[in-house]
Amino acid sequence: MAKLADLPPYATGLPDGDYSIGPDYTPAPELTPRDDVPHGRVEKFTMDSTDSKFYSGISRGTPGVVPYKRAVTVYIPSQYVPGTPAPVIVTADAYRPQLPTILDNMIAAHRLPVVIAVLIANGGGDGPGSERGLEYDTVSGKYTEFVEAEVLPRVEKDYNVVLSKDPEARMTLGGSSGGAVAFTMLWFHPELYHRSIIYSGTFVNQQAGPDLPHGAWEYHENLIPKSPVKPFRVWMEVGQNDNGATSAGNGFHNWVIANQNMAEVMKAKGYHYQLVYAKGAGHTDAKAINQTLPQALEYVWRGYPTTPAAAAK
Repeated sequence: MAKLADLPPYATGLPDGDYSIGPDYTPAPELTPRDDVPHGRVEKFTMDSTDSKFYSGISRGTPGVVPYKRAVTVYIPSQYVPGTPAPVIVTADAYRPQLPTILDNMIAAHRLPVVIAVLIANGGGDGPGSERGLEYDTVSGKYTEFVEAEVLPRVEKDYNVVLSKDPEARMTLGGSSGGAVAFTMLWFHPELYHRSIIYSGTFVNQQAGPDLPHGAWEYHENLIPKSPVKPFRVWMEVGQNDNGATSAGNGFHNWVIANQNMAEVMKAKGYHYQLVYAKGAGHTDAKAINQTLPQALEYVWRGYPTTPAAAAK
């Protein structure tokens, strides 16, 4: 913890590495709606689990399945030209409500590409035995395959948009277990996603399997250190008072240690990453998110053209 507390302060434009913020926080100006920038449109639809070939619903403690409905929000920037492939952000837990306003402001300033965002709610519940836990804490490619087969095609069809298939033009975003699945989407399908933002990532043992007995803890324990480097750019945050912050690392449930380990193994392998340690902040703490999300977006999209004409070259 002392090592993390002594990290240099975080700011826009910094290179890969480890940084700190807080304990005082100020919401980023990009969260404020502005009348002098074009506003994208926000659409919403609902998915029924009975129509899904991937996640029909589970129940805790009783046999059979319990159907559920899943809300999806789609942000389409006003600058989007119908029929042209657009970069896309896919978020777990419909993360976050301020995202359309942030994108309005940053796209208008040419700080981000003309990017469509698909905010997907979870199937309900939390932790082991829940639909959300099954979707987000399982260390496999299944959730990504669900998104690609059942969510994104509907977005394209219903709203007359084309989502780029270039992994450099695709980003994931999430917090907690949603942050874990944001990384899982990259790890198991690097042909689809190369960029991710993760708050308080649940890189701990929430959903173990026969090949991965420590669940998502295996990412920093085995998977990343023992695998070839993948073409990722990842931004991570963890709070000083995050889940399990005072527990021993050998219990596989300390979020601070888990995220510090993620940073260390990514650094050792030469990944493009940033880790931000938020002093005085808790788990997926809104004050840390509201200060850093625009900066995180700029870091993760670094190197990608911010105008359609440049992207087409």
